[in-house]
Amino acid sequence: MPRRHLRATGAAQAPLGAVLRELRTTLDVPEEFPAEVLAEAREAAARPRLPDRDETAIPFFTIDPPTSTDLDQAMHLSRRPGGGYRVRYAIADVAAFVTPGGPLDAEAHRRVTTLYFPDEKVPLHPPVLSEGAASLLPDQTCPAVLWTIDLDADGRTETTDVVRALVRSRAKLDYKGVQKAIDGGTAEEPVALLEDIGTLREALEVERGGISLNVPEQEIVVHDGAYELGYRAPLPADSWNAQISLLTGMAAADLMLAAGTGVLRTLPAAPDGAVGRLRRVAKALRIDWPHHVPYSALVRSLDPRDPHHAAFLQECTTLLRGAGYTAFRGGDVPDLATHAAVAAPYTHCTAPLRRLVDRYASELCLAACNQQGVPEWVLTALDSLPKEMAEGTRRGNTVERESVDIVEAALLKDRIGEMFDAVVVDVKDHEPAVGTVQLTEPAVVARVEGGAAALPLGERLRVRLTQADPGRAKVRFAPA
Repeated sequence: MPRRHLRATGAAQAPLGAVLRELRTTLDVPEEFPAEVLAEAREAAARPRLPDRDETAIPFFTIDPPTSTDLDQAMHLSRRPGGGYRVRYAIADVAAFVTPGGPLDAEAHRRVTTLYFPDEKVPLHPPVLSEGAASLLPDQTCPAVLWTIDLDADGRTETTDVVRALVRSRAKLDYKGVQKAIDGGTAEEPVALLEDIGTLREALEVERGGISLNVPEQEIVVHDGAYELGYRAPLPADSWNAQISLLTGMAAADLMLAAGTGVLRTLPAAPDGAVGRLRRVAKALRIDWPHHVPYSALVRSLDPRDPHHAAFLQECTTLLRGAGYTAFRGGDVPDLATHAAVAAPYTHCTAPLRRLVDRYASELCLAACNQQGVPEWVLTALDSLPKEMAEGTRRGNTVERESVDIVEAALLKDRIGEMFDAVVVDVKDHEPAVGTVQLTEPAVVARVEGGAAALPLGERLRVRLTQADPGRAKVRFAPA
C-alpha cells in the first residue's frame, strides 16, 4: 500500500520526538552542516552574484503552506492585451549563492533533497540560504530565474522566455486563503487568474491524457502529548497552483529537447496488468468504472473526501512507480522522453531550494533559451545526476514511510487488543488472508493478517489491534 504525504503540527516537544531522532540516526540522515559549509553559506548570503536585470516592479506573490519559509516560486499572472495570458514565474536562483565545486555544492550533492519528518525538516541547503537570502520571502529582493510564458486564450503555450533577474514578492499567500478569496470574489486579478489559467491547463491535461492525483494528505496534531490523525483533502487552489509548476516543467523539457542537452523526469507507461488490478480494486470498492471510461477520466471524477475514493486514489499511486531522471547531451535524445502521468515531456525545475536537480535544470534552460553554451560545471555533473537523484528520492521515500509507521504506532500504542471498524483496501495477490485496512477512526492505514479466511476487498471489517510500538513494531491488525 503506498504511503501518504505527511504533515505535523506541534510534534517537536512530544515524546514522538525521541523516536524520530532515533530514526534519523538509523537512516544516517545528515542533519548538522559542517562548519565550512555554514561559513560559505553566510558569505554567499551576504554577497550573492546578482543579475543586471531588475524586475522588482512586478508584484509577485507566493502560495505555500502558512508555516513554510523555504519559498522556491513566486508568480504574477496577467491578461495579454491581444488575448490570452502571461505567466511570470520566478524560481529561486540557487546558483547565485552556490559556487560549483565548493563545500556548499559538495554538501548539496551529499544531501540531494530536503527531507521532511513529522517534527522537523532536514534541509538541502543551510537555512541562512534556504529560509533566508535565497528564499522568495515577501518584501525581500532576491536573484531569480524568471520564466515568462505566454499562453493563448485556451491556455496553450505560445512563447517561453527565461532570464536571470532581481524580483521582489509582495505577499505570502496560503492555499486556504487563496481559495477563500477566489470563491468570495475578493481576489485581485493576478490571484483570481489562477483559477482561469489553472482550469484551462486542467482541461488541456484531460485532452492529452495526463493525470493529477489529488491524494489526501495525512495530518498529525499533538495536544498535551496526545496524538490525533486525520486527512486533508486538496483544495482546487492546490491543483491550480500545481498546474503552473507543471506548465513550467513542460516548457523546460521542451527547451532542453530542442537544445539537445538536458535532464528529464521520465515515467514509462503502466503495464496492462497494473491497470487491470486497479479495475478489480475499483469493483471491490464499489467505484463504477465503465470499460469505455479511460483511467485518467475516472481519477478526475473521484472525491478524495470519500473514504473509498481516497483509498482508490492511494492505490492509483502504484502506477507512478518507476519514475526516474534521464540525462542526455549532444542531441542524443533518449527513447523514453515523456512522463506517463504528465503525458508529455517534463522535468523538475521549480524547487531548487529543496531538490538538487532543479538548480541544474535552471542552467540548462537559461542556456537553451538564450542560445548560450551550457556551463562546464553543469555538463560535468549531468551524467551522474540521475543516479544521485534516484538515491536521494529513495531516502526521502523511506523517511516518509518510516515516519508514518512511527506516528501511527505512537497513536495506537496504548490500545493493543481494542477493536476498530475498518475497510479492506488491499489484498495481497497470492496471500488472500493478508492485506491492508483503512480505519474509520482514527485515520490509520495498516497491515491486517492472521485470519483464516480471504479478506473481503472493499468491504467493512471489524479488526483487532495486535501490535503498535513506535520505532520497534509497526501497527498490525487481525480480523476480529
